[in-house]
Amino acid sequence: MAHLLVVESWVGAMSRLLPRAIREGGHTFTFLTRDLHHYLRSAPEGTAHPLLGARDIITAETNDTEALLSEAERLHAMWGFDGVVTSCDYYLPTVARIAERLGLPGPGPEAMENACRKDATRRVLADAGVPGPRFAVHEEWVDIAGAAREIGYPLVVKPVDLCAGMYVRRVDDEAQLADVCRTLAEFPVNARGQRRAPVVLLEELLDGPEVSVETVSCAGTVHVVGVTDKSVGGAPAFIETGHMFPAALTPADAEAAEQTALRALKALGLVDGVVAHTEIKLTAAGPRVVEVNPRPAGNRITELIRHVTGIDLAAASVDVALGRQPRLRRTDTGLRSAAIGFLVPQTTGTLEALDGGALRDAPDVLEVRLADPGRVVKAAGSNNEYLGHVMAGDADGPGARDRVEALLAGLRAGLVIR
Repeated sequence: MAHLLVVESWVGAMSRLLPRAIREGGHTFTFLTRDLHHYLRSAPEGTAHPLLGARDIITAETNDTEALLSEAERLHAMWGFDGVVTSCDYYLPTVARIAERLGLPGPGPEAMENACRKDATRRVLADAGVPGPRFAVHEEWVDIAGAAREIGYPLVVKPVDLCAGMYVRRVDDEAQLADVCRTLAEFPVNARGQRRAPVVLLEELLDGPEVSVETVSCAGTVHVVGVTDKSVGGAPAFIETGHMFPAALTPADAEAAEQTALRALKALGLVDGVVAHTEIKLTAAGPRVVEVNPRPAGNRITELIRHVTGIDLAAASVDVALGRQPRLRRTDTGLRSAAIGFLVPQTTGTLEALDGGALRDAPDVLEVRLADPGRVVKAAGSNNEYLGHVMAGDADGPGARDRVEALLAGLRAGLVIR
């Protein structure tokens, strides 16, 4: 039995999937957080709180890296950790530094820091010749406006250090660009109390469908698990409205996406101890890297993969954190595709009605999660405002997405927000 140090977490799906994978692997974990109430405010749906499975819960200032390294050393001297993990993007570089300090398995801190900063990722990939959009990174308005004119409108504006699509916007002219930059400047600290970098990333707007390549890196080898497709809505925001695994691609397009992701991971040095989710645009000129996420995919993509292949990427992230060979053998689950669709609110108000009771007994449905009436609703600007989701499978082929879309259409018909 191994003992893992878990440093912070999300409060969504991975907050349950990671502790479950640790428990089912026969291991235990100590949880380290700066704010335990952050997790207690958000009780998981229909299950015991995942932190009840922790061997110990320690409060420490996880945003002070040097002090945290000393605390990790002190705890390691007492308990002898076998690995260290997090499911929260904002602490991935910190966990890499802890692993290095304690002599535990994991990717190098520089590789993880470059992958977690969108501007650094762009520079590393550009230097390595990995295809991506034209881009510029600036802090001052005069430089931002000049770079935007050089790249050309429409373009995409991104913060360099946020996730879940927060404040990522399409802009069509300089007035819109100024509005987005002003809004970003009014959000100087992220949800975990970390001060944000004040720079802005400008990117060429890429055409074509978007997919993600799911991989597991171990001992210098990157294993491709598969390719997931993505639907995006909410313009001018980029909100993920659904996914299907495997993506309905030609073999040539799937291979091109996979090879581009492999080039990106190798350029960044993410070839050991990483489960990664690399987003790719299949443009008319070929695949282009959107971003590299050095952690398992969110939005329950890991569960789509498990339903179709039997591969558990949460368990794989535990395995590689322990320096062990991950279990990536496919099994016949009886499904050929699985998809998820999200209910994205278009208006602000209070949720009065959302009836999904009949969905749970509908054929092919794998999972339903819906918000309760009375919830205060905000018109979605990122992947953080969903009112729920539906997941379904197809035993015969790539029909899961169509099934989910039909189910969501019925849900939307009964949705009342006032």
